[in-house]
Parts: sequence; structure tokens; C-alpha cells
Amino acid sequence: MTRDLRRFLLSVAAACAVSLAVPSPGAAIGVDRPLPDPILEARARAIHKQLRCLVCQNQSIDDSNAGLARDLRVLVRERITLGDSDGEVLDFIAGRYGDWVLLKPPLDVRTLVLWLGPAALLLMGAGLAVTVLRRPRADPELASGPLTTEERARLETLLEHGENTS
Repeated sequence: MTRDLRRFLLSVAAACAVSLAVPSPGAAIGVDRPLPDPILEARARAIHKQLRCLVCQNQSIDDSNAGLARDLRVLVRERITLGDSDGEVLDFIAGRYGDWVLLKPPLDVRTLVLWLGPAALLLMGAGLAVTVLRRPRADPELASGPLTTEERARLETLLEHGENTS
């Protein structure tokens, strides 16, 4: 290796090491900036646990790393900083994204199916099971219809004398 090539490779390696050691603003995108007041931050975290991540759908925005969840956390903190109460923050977010964003949607006419649907399905299933189990089972031998006169005579003979009669 020539001396110039060695210098070039060392300068490229040094530039790579420096670029890895210095944090860039893009690397900090996923980190939330907590509120300076610990009481307000505790309120924000409590609200975060009540809101559903619209991307993950089964996590709160407090547990999610999705970009939209981060945006919602920032929005919650902004609303708290503006002086909104917890209810006002939740109403604001639900007004923007619908009741579905709430992990515990309110009980009203629009969400009645969400609350009563599972119980109704369970009751319908239990009713169907009881109906099926209580229904008399048809004997396959009797399913062909009533006995003919010959079959009746044979049955009476068997009942009177036993099976040995032919």
C-alpha cells in the first residue's frame, strides 16, 4: 500500500468514527420530551394509558413506539400545558379521532353494541346449546314410520313368548 492510500483510508475511518460518535437530531425522533413539572407529566402519562395507539390497535400510546403514538403523546402534553383538564384532553382527542381511540369507550347509543355485543352473543350461544341438548333424539330404527300389521303381530308374539318363537 502506498502512503497516500493509507492516509486516505485512515481519514475515511476517522470520519466514520466521528459521525457515529456525534448524535444527530434524526436519532432523537423517537424520544419524548417529558414535561418539566412532575405532576403534569404524571397526568400526561395517566392519559397516555387511556388512549389506544391507532397503528398498533391493541396498545396504549404509552406502550407504543409508533410515530403516530408519539405524535399523540406530544399532543396530550401540549393540551395539558395549555391548561386543559384530563377530561378536556380526552374529549379533544376523541373528537379528532373518534371514540375508538379511547381504550375504554363511553357507554352510549353508538357504543352500545361494543358493550352489550359479547354478552348477547354468549346468551344466544347458550340458548342454542340448551335447545339442541333438550331436543328429543330420533331413534333411527323408528324413523321409518309406524309399524305395519305384520310387524305388530311379530312384536306381540315376541313380547308374549320371548325371542325363541319363530
